[in-house]
Amino acid sequence: MPPPVRPPLRLLPLSLSIAACLSGPAIAAEKPMNWALCPAGDIIPPFTGAPAAAQPGDPARDEQPTVIDSDEQVGTRTTPQFQGNVALARGDQFLGTDRLKFDTESGDYVAEGNVRYQDSGIRIIAERAEGNQNTDIHTISDIRYQLVDRRGNGGADSIRLAGPLGQMHRSTYSTCDPSQQMWELRAQQIDVDSDEGFGVARNAVLRMGNFPILYVPWFKFPVDDRRMTGLLYPSVSMSGRNGFDYKQPIYINLAPNYDMTLTPRWMSQRGLMLDTEFRYLYEGGRGTLNAAYMPSDDLRDNDDRGRFLFSGYHNVDKTWQARATLGWVSDERYVEDFSNRLAGISASYLQSTAGIYGLGQYWNAGAMAEYYQLTDYTLTDLNLPYNRLPRTYLDWDQPLGRWFDVGLWAEAVRFQHPEKAGGSRLDIKPYISARLGGPAWYITPTLAWRYTGYQLDEDLAQSLGGDTSPDRSLPIASLDAGMYFDRDTTIGDTAYLHTLEPRLFYLNAPYRDQDGLPLFDTRPFTFSWGQLFRDNRYSGADRQTDANQLTVALSTRLIRQADGREKLSASIGQIHYFEDSRVVAPGELPVEKGKSAWVADANYVINDRWNLGASYQWDPKFRREDLASVRARYLWPSDGVVNLNYRYRRDLLEQADFSFLYPITPVWAVVGRYYYSFDDGKLLEAVGGVQWDSCCLAVRVLARRYVHNREGEIDNAIQFEFVLKGLGSAGQDTERTLRRAILGYYRDDLYLVPPSNTTPDPDDYDPNIIP
Repeated sequence: MPPPVRPPLRLLPLSLSIAACLSGPAIAAEKPMNWALCPAGDIIPPFTGAPAAAQPGDPARDEQPTVIDSDEQVGTRTTPQFQGNVALARGDQFLGTDRLKFDTESGDYVAEGNVRYQDSGIRIIAERAEGNQNTDIHTISDIRYQLVDRRGNGGADSIRLAGPLGQMHRSTYSTCDPSQQMWELRAQQIDVDSDEGFGVARNAVLRMGNFPILYVPWFKFPVDDRRMTGLLYPSVSMSGRNGFDYKQPIYINLAPNYDMTLTPRWMSQRGLMLDTEFRYLYEGGRGTLNAAYMPSDDLRDNDDRGRFLFSGYHNVDKTWQARATLGWVSDERYVEDFSNRLAGISASYLQSTAGIYGLGQYWNAGAMAEYYQLTDYTLTDLNLPYNRLPRTYLDWDQPLGRWFDVGLWAEAVRFQHPEKAGGSRLDIKPYISARLGGPAWYITPTLAWRYTGYQLDEDLAQSLGGDTSPDRSLPIASLDAGMYFDRDTTIGDTAYLHTLEPRLFYLNAPYRDQDGLPLFDTRPFTFSWGQLFRDNRYSGADRQTDANQLTVALSTRLIRQADGREKLSASIGQIHYFEDSRVVAPGELPVEKGKSAWVADANYVINDRWNLGASYQWDPKFRREDLASVRARYLWPSDGVVNLNYRYRRDLLEQADFSFLYPITPVWAVVGRYYYSFDDGKLLEAVGGVQWDSCCLAVRVLARRYVHNREGEIDNAIQFEFVLKGLGSAGQDTERTLRRAILGYYRDDLYLVPPSNTTPDPDDYDPNIIP
């Protein structure tokens, strides 16, 4: 065997060229696909002698030499011929063939017999390849390929490449294994221009098994990451409220950093609507603008209707960010009429916010404007919250030496309302706390002073006693202390760490008469575990509770030592009021001397499949339940799940919620939800459906029955989605419906951890302002 040589032969450009000639849908789909049902193994196994896949940090391919090896080399220096196990390698690229002829002067080459190509993205088998390196013209015959970096396979009779232009004849593409060929896309001819970034397919046929179901004489598609103007997959659904509902998105590529999607939508019972989404992106920020317009709604007396939404941000520098979430709808019924979720009928207003926000090592601050629009036709503008035009705040907390922390909360707001008199408020709360503790204990005393002052409009001041500049000032002292006890214990054959964590929280604040202060944005918190350790039972600054109280709480955990997972966690606590609390908000019952309700919460992991949880509040004074919640979850194999929840809050709600994803076979599964209100004696939402999920094809059919307006009227809907994995989907996004209705439909949702709000990533800003 002659030693390897390095002639000026460029490795055949098969990878990019053939990949470019694949039909556009071969690009990876947006949704993560489940290929677990596909047969194991490669359609085209890796070739012997091929180099390893490229790794981050490796030199670029064009910077690496081409090495040729073979059993025999004949011919001259200008017309070498390689025979027997011919192998060309450059970086992660490999080309193998039985015979290779090459003319170094003319650039002509011919590779015959068992032509094989492989790189990090594709494997190819062909019968013959020929062309000219100088003119960059190549012809490859009788091809089979398998994508490596994403799922997909197919073949073609021939490919002709001429520089950036490529032409593929009688090509096929599918993500199915050949042994389970559920669908296949065939095209008589595909022309590709890699410089322009698009391809054109002619006489394309989508086949399901042996049956053609869709014929497209001509369509254009992208072949790289560059976006292209064109039609997206439509959405089709049926409901009792809208009738037949068809959406046809049209994507418009305006520039590399901004684009638009127009979506004409026709509802047989309402009429035509045009929906628009405009997106932009630049180095310092991004944003999305949504607008919709319906010139005549047949169900609303032919009124024109619409909405406007904007969300975006701009990074001023590393410290400051400007961001906005703006919303507007044409009428109070819009959100209810065009929302498919129960949250759409429970939202009473739409909030718009725009401001600038800063974040430092020990502080965060902001200045913004907040405006509210009514979206509940059963209410009036009097029920709207006050607009805050503007609002500024500063939150500072910094260590002072080894033992102390100092901080300041400050807020200044101007409150305005379309139907009420308003005013301005300044709230300042400096504090100092000590950090005392050891490995098994801590004591944190805190001393704060809170000052709140107002400048009220004359009409509001007269209704509160006549003082246009009322204020309130008082000290607030608290002591938070706790201990940690732990021991090793064994239950059965499993070793656990058992903890016992008692905690005391004492709060003292003197009484200040606050009847002359307005209520702009303040209400009592719903009593819960978190309220046991707050220094104010109100959500805003208009009321500061007077207190002489002690919280006694106890938590315990059982932690599996093998992997650190909690087997059991339980907590119980209660507040002891040493005297009556005299500060009350309108409509609030006074807090009397004595004991609060007991607050308890527990979670028990029976095994890796069963999980039980419960929350409970018991008021010993009135001997009644204030709150009860029971949660149960079972995880079936094959990603199945069943959830059962019961929720009760006195004088407010009593509901049961049952949902499941049950895999009947590895392919078939049934899904469902039944959400019921005992107080109203009616169904809130029911979902039932079936899904068929094969190796490369999924079909989902859902029936929904749900409350769609504030009168409690029920709507019925049918949703259908047809998914060709790796190609696209048609119909409504049923996965979104099921993911909302069934906790654990995506198994990973059960283990999501909310991101910390103290270390935000400005590029992760993604507001959601429509319910």
